[in-house]
Amino acid sequence: MNIAISSDHGGNTLRKEIGSLLEELGHQVTDFGPQTKDSVDYPDYAKPVCEGVAGGEFEAGILICGTGIGMSIAANKYKGIRCALVHDVFSAKMTKCHNNSNIIAMGERVIGAGLAREIVTTWLASEFEGGRHENRIKKIAEIEASN
Repeated sequence: MNIAISSDHGGNTLRKEIGSLLEELGHQVTDFGPQTKDSVDYPDYAKPVCEGVAGGEFEAGILICGTGIGMSIAANKYKGIRCALVHDVFSAKMTKCHNNSNIIAMGERVIGAGLAREIVTTWLASEFEGGRHENRIKKIAEIEASN
């Protein structure tokens, strides 16, 4: 799978950990940084991941900041993006199975690397169930199109 990943300064360490995990799992990873610990603005680093996922360049995206909140808010402003803030394995599974999320956001200051690895592995292994959930995704797209 071709996956984009990015963070702000608050998610730098966890981003590198998750990037390594993705490579270990055999995925192609594009890391949009940042490459320093200097303070940066998370919307700037969410942008290339969201544009790439929405445009079909990447199959999935992972965004990390201190809490994951800012990244998830920024990501969900992009048409075609369904980004879920996840800090537990069950939510990671359900956001793929029911919401067909194409990006997840996590907070480095909220969870540790071990849990983050489990979350990512579970999310990537889960599949959208379709069925009744497909109609709900279509309704979300209709709301998005009307704005």
